[in-house]
Amino acid sequence: MAREMLINVAETEECRVAVVEGGSLEELYVERTSISSHVGNVYKGKVVNIESGIQAAFIDFGIGRNGFLHISDLHPRYFSGAGRADKIGRRKSLKLRPPIQDCLRKGQELVVQVTKEGVKTKGPTLSTYLALPGKYLVMMPWMQKHGISHKIEDEDERKRLRQILTQSKPPKSMGFIIRTAGQGCSKRDIQNDLKYLRRLWTAIEKRIETEKAPGELYQESDLVIRTIRDVFNSKISKIMCDSETVVRKIRDFLAIATPRLKKRVTYYDSKVPLFHKYKIESEITKVQSRTVELKGGGSIVIEQTEAMVSIDVNSGRHRKPKSAEQTAFETNMEAATEIARQLRLRDLGGLIICDFIDMRSEKHRRDVEKVFRTAARADRARSRILRMSRFGVIEMTRQRIRPSLQSSTYLACPHCAGAGFVKSQESIAIEIIRLLNLSASTEQIKRVELIVSPEVADYLQNDKRALIAQIEQLNEKRVTIHSAPDYAGEKHELVCYNERGSVVKL
Repeated sequence: MAREMLINVAETEECRVAVVEGGSLEELYVERTSISSHVGNVYKGKVVNIESGIQAAFIDFGIGRNGFLHISDLHPRYFSGAGRADKIGRRKSLKLRPPIQDCLRKGQELVVQVTKEGVKTKGPTLSTYLALPGKYLVMMPWMQKHGISHKIEDEDERKRLRQILTQSKPPKSMGFIIRTAGQGCSKRDIQNDLKYLRRLWTAIEKRIETEKAPGELYQESDLVIRTIRDVFNSKISKIMCDSETVVRKIRDFLAIATPRLKKRVTYYDSKVPLFHKYKIESEITKVQSRTVELKGGGSIVIEQTEAMVSIDVNSGRHRKPKSAEQTAFETNMEAATEIARQLRLRDLGGLIICDFIDMRSEKHRRDVEKVFRTAARADRARSRILRMSRFGVIEMTRQRIRPSLQSSTYLACPHCAGAGFVKSQESIAIEIIRLLNLSASTEQIKRVELIVSPEVADYLQNDKRALIAQIEQLNEKRVTIHSAPDYAGEKHELVCYNERGSVVKL
């Protein structure tokens, strides 16, 4: 099936890139101008604090929020002591690494790269192992390793690419990895990419010498160029973009990176918005929904929490005249592919628990697991998938680089604080009655004002009026209920007064 890339930048506040295959949305990338992105950027930072207990340092790198650098991400060039020089360029086991307090000191300057955006109260994650991507290569300064992407599995192709890389004579002080996009490319393509990356590093080295810490040394490309560089390949038949300026920028980039694919870029000029024309908007709406319907009648429910992402598979309307085992197997097989797709589209990362429908057959469990692993291979993010348990649960981790689509698109609900539920009016009323009884037991309180939402006010005045009147009569207190339109859900306030009209704390 034909794969196409659609780029929507008509609205200047947001850039969206979609990869479509056979009319189905397969990949989605969204970036807003109001949200700064730091992943991939290189900075000259300064150590502000060293925490020996967690073997980490906090680095000021100039964005107003300190970054987190763990000892496992500290390059041996920053180690002290004998034998340091011959260890440079090789990642060392944690057991062989010296304590971070022996490597760094407060105020020390170092070159860092952001590997993961900060989430909520957590600052960005940093590394001193730099990785600068080109179209076909990733350059790793101060490393001596050369390699081929694990996703290139053909041994003959791996051997050919390794020979090309050796013949290109890369600098000894730099490591290079041929990316998945390098599969099938020519020697000239790789050599051109190598020259581009060497020029880039020369420019960064000059800035390292002259830039004061904290400061930016290199800024990663914007979403459009990143996606063209990392995702676009010969399997994508067409790129359509709704901005002439961006089309020119894409063509200029491809003229350097992949000249033969430059002709595939076209400008979309129509009154009908690009994503509506290709029916992508409705697909994006589904991606933002908690429940995803499966074609066979089942569904998957995706819950994103602070600790993990949980995915539950339901058979739903899948009620063909078959055995329960066969129904569960067919629904799980369909769900396995869809879950892998949803993880990519929503950019969900961290710990993920997939709860499939129970199956008695060990063969069925292994078949579902195999389909899930195969579908996950299409994902550019690194993942680790454990075997399905006899309860039908697959645990996995997926690389989290940027905040998920949900967290960057939605705000926590002001009514439920993100819980997804609000208390019923009856529950709120019961709590208020308890507070009224407490205030009634306090001698100095003579009058109580209740400030509640309009819905709760109606409930109290209609369903609990007799009970409130009883509290007033027995305790010789006066209770006034105020309806506040700006009070939503369970928000309420109890204000108590003495006989002089002064506020009394309850």
